[in-house]
Amino acid sequence: MNTPANLKYAKSDEWFDPATGAVGISDFAQNQLSDIVFVEILVDEGEEVTVGKAIASVESVKASAEIYSPVAGKVSAVNKGLSEKPETLNSDPFGDAWMIKIEGGSADGLMDAAAYEADCAGRAH
Repeated sequence: MNTPANLKYAKSDEWFDPATGAVGISDFAQNQLSDIVFVEILVDEGEEVTVGKAIASVESVKASAEIYSPVAGKVSAVNKGLSEKPETLNSDPFGDAWMIKIEGGSADGLMDAAAYEADCAGRAH
């Protein structure tokens, strides 16, 4: 499992980059979903989001999932190209597959990489 140390993680498997404000789903999440075939971003630039607000919907060949904001703040960017290439979530969940960017988001209450890996290991059994 790839878990970049510079990111913060929510128990619901989203990641947040405090340096850029980017949000996406973790490697663990994309692996659980399997082959992702559809992504819809549910928020727009300029919109305020709260922790736990649904920001995207993702469907794979075996499941669908809502993606929630791990932080509160103002949406400063939306990755509009992701819906055209949803498989990017499987191949590059921490790079080209970011979903939105949030201004003013605080990583307070999110896990570091080690804590998130331990949480995932506990769920994998």
